[in-house]
Amino acid sequence: MSSRERVLGRVRRALAGTPEDDTPYERAVARDYLREHGGRTAGETVDLLAENLADYRAIVHRTTDGELPALIARLLAERGARQVIVPPGLPPAWMSADGPARVEDRAVSTPRELDEADSVVTGCALAVAETGTLVLDGSPDQGRRRITLVPDHHICVVRVPDQVVSSVPQALGRLDPTRPLTWISGPSATSDIELDRVEGVHGPRTLEVVLVGQPPS
Repeated sequence: MSSRERVLGRVRRALAGTPEDDTPYERAVARDYLREHGGRTAGETVDLLAENLADYRAIVHRTTDGELPALIARLLAERGARQVIVPPGLPPAWMSADGPARVEDRAVSTPRELDEADSVVTGCALAVAETGTLVLDGSPDQGRRRITLVPDHHICVVRVPDQVVSSVPQALGRLDPTRPLTWISGPSATSDIELDRVEGVHGPRTLEVVLVGQPPS
């Protein structure tokens, strides 16, 4: 049995007995599946997120609120960033006064102008521990979707444990489906027909995730 057949078989079993009428989907299909796999404390959930992010080749850092500006400044300096895109709602305290020139997230910015920026710093809407996924929803601290797709280096700040959920079902319950959701699992990567991995084709080549809110372990 192929993977396709297994997936379709699960879908058919899940939909078995669904009434063939105009009953809305959300009422016709039972939502009694597991909301998460296993029981974890908040700290264990954050640890799982860090593990899965690293497994997807993201670079994970842990810090406190007070140390965040110095960490972001160091990461940008190590990258050699000369220009960094900053969303309009990014908390000012996250960025130190010195450092690379800041580029505003503007609707009129061209792809060439965005490509000239070395890095982008954003917040996030949520992070999913079981899948190592960051979710951006275009809020003021995240900006437009394109600013996280064009620059080659993305620093994403996650407040833990408040912005961390265990599973995708839990994430969907907290997200607004009418917003432009971007789901990020590691740096951009793809493979050619010979399965040679290439990073940076559809987005940042380097993803650094900063977990803020608890002392580094």
